[in-house]
Amino acid sequence: MSIHPTLSKPQHARALLTLGLPLIGSHLAQMALHVTDTVMLGWYGVVELAAVVLGASAFFIVFILGSGFGQAVMPMVAQALGRGDEVQVRRDTRMGLWLSIGFGIACYPVFWWSGTILLALGQQPDVSALAQDYLRIAGLGMLPALLVMALKSYLAALERTQVVLWITVTAVVLNAGINYALIFGNWGAPELGVRGAAIASVLTQAVTFVALGFYAHWQPELRRFSLFQRFWRPDWQAMHQVYRIGWPIGLTGLAEGGLFQASAIMMGWIGTIELAAHGIALEVTALAFMVHLGLSNAATVRVGRAMGQGNAQSLRDGAKVALILSLGFGVLMVVLFLALPGQIVALFLDRENPSAGAIIAFGSVLLALSALFQMVDATQAMALGFLRGMQDTRAPMWIAALSYWVLGIPASYVLAFPLGFGGAGLWLGLTVGLSVAAVLLMRRFWSRAPKV
Repeated sequence: MSIHPTLSKPQHARALLTLGLPLIGSHLAQMALHVTDTVMLGWYGVVELAAVVLGASAFFIVFILGSGFGQAVMPMVAQALGRGDEVQVRRDTRMGLWLSIGFGIACYPVFWWSGTILLALGQQPDVSALAQDYLRIAGLGMLPALLVMALKSYLAALERTQVVLWITVTAVVLNAGINYALIFGNWGAPELGVRGAAIASVLTQAVTFVALGFYAHWQPELRRFSLFQRFWRPDWQAMHQVYRIGWPIGLTGLAEGGLFQASAIMMGWIGTIELAAHGIALEVTALAFMVHLGLSNAATVRVGRAMGQGNAQSLRDGAKVALILSLGFGVLMVVLFLALPGQIVALFLDRENPSAGAIIAFGSVLLALSALFQMVDATQAMALGFLRGMQDTRAPMWIAALSYWVLGIPASYVLAFPLGFGGAGLWLGLTVGLSVAAVLLMRRFWSRAPKV
């Protein structure tokens, strides 16, 4: 690569945080959407809550698979901008939107027939029927949700992360308001229960897409990209490139998500108390992970820009600074999880619940164990961000499949059941999978990063 003037380490850190902090906020806000649905359905009814938890999990798995095309837009646009190729910015983003539309339409039959699928997977008939009611409506939101991912990636690559944050926060408020009206029948609205939650989800995704699309089209400094001009025209070459980079991203996310879904299923075999503690510990761990994910997204953009500019020094320095920032936050989480595990778990529980003491005790053990994988979780997230910035997505997909499915899930099973470590063994297995992924992904990045 050619040599260009490069930034100092503090300048890299400022650039990453300026880009990454709003992305962290938007990821946390996105989690708040899920939490709002869970809390409000929990107030409404136990069966309804179970149905929406099941339905939302199914929706999320399909979304993760399809979101790879939208996520591919981020490194592709970043590299095109680094080269100064604004026409390619439009081509890549537009075909990312096209592929997202195609997937959103193609997957809808899964939601329509979800009741039959859930029954075949051994779920209770009443819960499966309600989950199908939810998914037949919520599934209509898959298309705008995927389009939102593509537009967020486009705007993040343009370093317009503030608008992504504020639109996502507004979506949380909107979702809560519509949920409150339609689930319970407040403010003169009909009481629709799970269907109300599904309608709220679809409306929120649609409004978010319109808001992001309006900003991307009308913001004066972005008009030069003419994003929606002659949108109907196919661009087969750009579509092939987005597809080539995007589908492995979707499968990589599915592999990691599958690791944690499998751990929840196996924890359910151990006991209800353990499963409740597992859910709380995972929620806390996921909140911490949002910081690493936001920094990873920012790193994808920075690495992509450096690749497009042909600036090897900036690419390597930026990656080192991003990794240090992520690991620094990981150290803080290790200290917090080891020092205050019981207090953290207790925040999610009613102390008057007869099971609260047992859940807090077991959840404290799991949080202490999660301290073991904080550093490797940060490392694998950052390595994925770096590699995506270089548009290297296929090998990471195979590494994820090996680490999580070939090693992580079997390790969790063996440690939990044949070796008798129970729920603690499941989480030690998670550590095994994440550790292997961290080592292999980071090794691949540094072996393929352009030399100075």
